Amino acid sequence: MSNGHLFVIAAPSGAGKTTIVKAVTQKLSAIATSISHTTRPKREGEQDGIDYHFVDRNTFIAMRDADDFVEHAEVFTNFYGTSKSWLNQRISSGDDVILEIDWQGAQQVRKIFPDSTGIFIIPPSKSILLDRLRGRGTDSEDVIAKRTAEAVIEMSHYNEFDYLVINKDLDVAIQEVCSIITSFRLKTDRQYNKQPELLTELLD
Repeated sequence: MSNGHLFVIAAPSGAGKTTIVKAVTQKLSAIATSISHTTRPKREGEQDGIDYHFVDRNTFIAMRDADDFVEHAEVFTNFYGTSKSWLNQRISSGDDVILEIDWQGAQQVRKIFPDSTGIFIIPPSKSILLDRLRGRGTDSEDVIAKRTAEAVIEMSHYNEFDYLVINKDLDVAIQEVCSIITSFRLKTDRQYNKQPELLTELLD
């Protein structure tokens, strides 16, 4: 059985990354979204193993000390991290995995998974990015200005990724990410690892 592959997807806030990833996992088979571990309390409607792996602080620290996180961070006194053993387990089972992360986390991931494929998503213009951030209706203008400044810094790292997707039309962006993953799956070596009997039979 051929191993799966890790796709690392990053984007500035407001670029539509989460919407795109959700659609891609619904359209393609044998692909999963990486599920982070966290120490924060479970919110209403959330499910363990689906939204997050909810663990207590001691468990998280033990995993961190055992070097089981490809990246981790503390946000408002709660820990968040991506488990190396969980990723390896899913990839070894033959599933492709999408990891949503920021550019800094992507740098850490590449050190541990150097063969991973990076996809960066950007908006078609700064004005559209602003419109999308304002359209959420949850942030003040000061917060939006701060998010925009952070987005500029994030987007300056686009060239650290293998692919660049411009989310001008959501349906097109979803199809482009699907095409990137499908194209990778059709590489000759991966097709051979998946279908050795077929190729052996055809060439006999």
